[in-house]
Amino acid sequence: MFMSVEAPDILSPEFERDPYRAYRRMRHDAPLLWHEATKSYIVSRYEDVERVFKDKAGEFTTENYDWQIEPVHGRTILQLSGREHAVRRALVAPAFRGADLRDKFLPVIERNSRELIDAFRHSGSVDLVADYATRFPVNVIADMLGLDKSDYERFHGWYTAVIAFLGNLSGDQDVARAGERTRVEFAEYMLPIIRERRESPGDDLLSTLCTAEVDGVRMSDEDVKAFCSLLLAAGGETTDKAIAGIFANLLTNPEQLAAVRADRSLISRAFAETLRYTPPVHMIMRQSAADVELSGGTVPAGSTVTCLIGSANRDEDRYRDPDVFDIFREDLTATNAFSAAADHLAFALGRHFCVGALLARSEVETGVGQLLDAMPDLRLADGFDPVENGVFTRGPKSLPVLFTPVSG
Repeated sequence: MFMSVEAPDILSPEFERDPYRAYRRMRHDAPLLWHEATKSYIVSRYEDVERVFKDKAGEFTTENYDWQIEPVHGRTILQLSGREHAVRRALVAPAFRGADLRDKFLPVIERNSRELIDAFRHSGSVDLVADYATRFPVNVIADMLGLDKSDYERFHGWYTAVIAFLGNLSGDQDVARAGERTRVEFAEYMLPIIRERRESPGDDLLSTLCTAEVDGVRMSDEDVKAFCSLLLAAGGETTDKAIAGIFANLLTNPEQLAAVRADRSLISRAFAETLRYTPPVHMIMRQSAADVELSGGTVPAGSTVTCLIGSANRDEDRYRDPDVFDIFREDLTATNAFSAAADHLAFALGRHFCVGALLARSEVETGVGQLLDAMPDLRLADGFDPVENGVFTRGPKSLPVLFTPVSG
């Protein structure tokens, strides 16, 4: 039987204020915890979360996404398994790696970052969250798909509603209805564009998705729409919070900021350590296909399992001084941090490892590099202390900085 102790409630204000203290207590005292409000078993140790994600024995499924994400996205690749999943992943994955990413989309990433920075580079002050991080990944995805970036406010509203739906652990009905409305509105927006691209494809990602074929299989209009919805929400929210998190972590560790400023190859290490130390997504759910023994007891078949990434990535049995941000740590490998062999768990692992990990890396390395060029002496606004917000996804809501404008 699982351990049952008085542990912090993941829906409480105290938990949101400092989840890391609660995570530490869970790992030590209740590594497997039944949470009545979410009707799920909470798993907090690195070894257990890693096992669930890698799922070498076929003990865990993504059937929880049938109720967790299908109401807002439609049926997505995340819910598929076996050959169906492999074929769909083969249809979409090439656009997010190798030559396509380098030749077709890196210029898109560079251009969108530059356009945002040009709006504030001469001002001497900026909120890196409101004026850059929340806009950059959404603009990149819209541009990659060949959508009209002037619809940014609609895209941002949609993905904000979707993320709120996914993080609606308390079951707020207004949040649920807003998320479900988003599915209808996004479909009404996207389906005519998808039909048009099938008739007259261009060189954008949406045209690629509409025309790609593997083993005689092509994606339906609904498949393409659902993937675009998923891409917009997952790619927007996570990269937004990753960029904000990197700067919050570096600005509060000025010696590491100085090192990154002097050696831009360290940006990938700063990103990898941010994914470990303050991951954008703190929890991912799976469903048990059989009775499974984990630390602290048995998860019954058919149960929802909430994997606490934010806790696993701070597990003292896996990382030395886990509550210290250190881009030079030796127990985190930057070279494989954006692959399915990653040492951290922020992108999940196994067959459902994040298909957009290399896109996120390209966005972050480009964006952070360009921001450092434009603001070589950036510093936090006087008296400002970065504070994380959120439970399901988490990051700074605001990050005001000052800098001396440079020409160029």
